[in-house]
Amino acid sequence: MDIPTYEREYFKAGFCAVAGVDEVGRGPLAGPVVCAAVIMPIEEERLVAGVDDSKALSAKKREFLAERIREVARAYAVEEVDEGTIDAINILQATRLGMKRAVEKLSLPADMVLTDGTMTLDISAPQRSIVKGDALVYSIGAASILAKVYRDALMRRYAEEFPEYGFERNAGYGTPQHIAAIREVGICRIHRRTFVTNFWDGRERR
Repeated sequence: MDIPTYEREYFKAGFCAVAGVDEVGRGPLAGPVVCAAVIMPIEEERLVAGVDDSKALSAKKREFLAERIREVARAYAVEEVDEGTIDAINILQATRLGMKRAVEKLSLPADMVLTDGTMTLDISAPQRSIVKGDALVYSIGAASILAKVYRDALMRRYAEEFPEYGFERNAGYGTPQHIAAIREVGICRIHRRTFVTNFWDGRERR
């Protein structure tokens, strides 16, 4: 996915700043959902080779690509929506909110927004959702990489504060070790209470 096909089509149609938007962290039991928006250059000499769905890349490759994306991007923004908001408004609405904030935070206003999946955002710019967009659309893939690298680093920091849960390995997802830790010591402040009801007995980690 080294060729920004969608972005070039919109450029030919008169759009000047096409933003790709994606999220990471809809499914975990703990931590925020992280959304990124990025406007990439489409000139051949400024393309970043190897951009793909972040889940298809090794951690080392993601780190390398994230640095390159930040170097060449015309604009990018990353937004967190915390576990309290996720519990209050549900994960779908929290994701929509994070994507909206990321788009609105861009230093270069987007005149077309491409989102992964089937997401509709409350924004004024024209938008289009593309199923499997993180594997098909250059700028969405770039956004998925930025979001993944950001969230993984954040969860490693939380692992230092809450070592029982193995966040440095599971990034907050419901692995057997993570669920066993919740059953043993309860939840910590970054857990999503609405996500752990099947195996949480109400105890809080002290």
